[in-house]
Amino acid sequence: MSRAIQIAKNGGPEELQLVDVSVSEPGPGEIRIRHQAVGLNFIDVYHRTGLYPLPMPARIGMEAAGVVEAVGPGVTHLKAGDRAAYASQPPGSYCDLRAMPAKTVCKLPDAIDFETGAAMMLKGLTAQYLLKKTQPQGGLKEGDFVLFHAAAGGVGLIACQWARAMGLQLIGTAGSDAKCALARENGAAHVINYAREDFLARVKEITGGKGVKVVYDSVGKDTWDKSLDCLQPFGLMATFGNSSGPVPPFAPGILGVKGSLYVTRGTLFTHIATRESTQAMADDLFEAVTSGKVKIHIEQRYPLEQVQQAHRDLEARKTTGSTVLTL
Repeated sequence: MSRAIQIAKNGGPEELQLVDVSVSEPGPGEIRIRHQAVGLNFIDVYHRTGLYPLPMPARIGMEAAGVVEAVGPGVTHLKAGDRAAYASQPPGSYCDLRAMPAKTVCKLPDAIDFETGAAMMLKGLTAQYLLKKTQPQGGLKEGDFVLFHAAAGGVGLIACQWARAMGLQLIGTAGSDAKCALARENGAAHVINYAREDFLARVKEITGGKGVKVVYDSVGKDTWDKSLDCLQPFGLMATFGNSSGPVPPFAPGILGVKGSLYVTRGTLFTHIATRESTQAMADDLFEAVTSGKVKIHIEQRYPLEQVQQAHRDLEARKTTGSTVLTL
């Protein structure tokens, strides 16, 4: 048996209920893992509200770290007793123990503790595919300007540090002076408080009127239009989240008018669709963390029983960096 967080229907944080569930033996291609810490992400809110629909009743959570208890037939990259971490489908990480597909579970280096492992996989792998795989025409070179919204969040703080290590001039936006200061401390070359500044005007000022090569945007509806105007001709708009709501339909013709722009809507799970791609991306992330290029900032901790409050704080933008649920 295991404690788990489950929803019976879509709605607010009050729908997150702690229940007892039975855990099966791992089947072919599966492992059973006992969690030591669980990561909190905005995609969990999308699952809870129904923006990303799940069959009901649904278990929530995409990221965790712990110890492998058993492996099913066909699993060769993990064994019982291994420390491991993952960002994985299907949802269900908000629990003590689970059986799950092994494909995207990675052995956790000894130098990385469980809380860090739980806080870094989904967010760190997202930053990896954005900065390394989601690039404009001609790629990104040292000194290039990029715009990153929500730069003080979990993905944002990782991206700030990683972009600095790549020699990029990351312009980070956030909703308060304190969050802007945090982004700057973590490597943002420039910061914009979009609560009191026009981020489009500031981007044009910072770049001498040229704009940026790429915008990385997890905010969605509220930043979409001005973000397009921040781009250089042939620039790339990389949208990867909807914290302010989904981007409304738009006419593709505006991309031509604004400079023959490119738009992509990436998801992490496309990039980690195979065991090989998952491990390659995780190895890059592990190297960035163990080398000190990237530090994972765990700024909030909530017991699993307080998951409703964790969701309230996340939606109210009261959190910075990464958040973990403790078990």
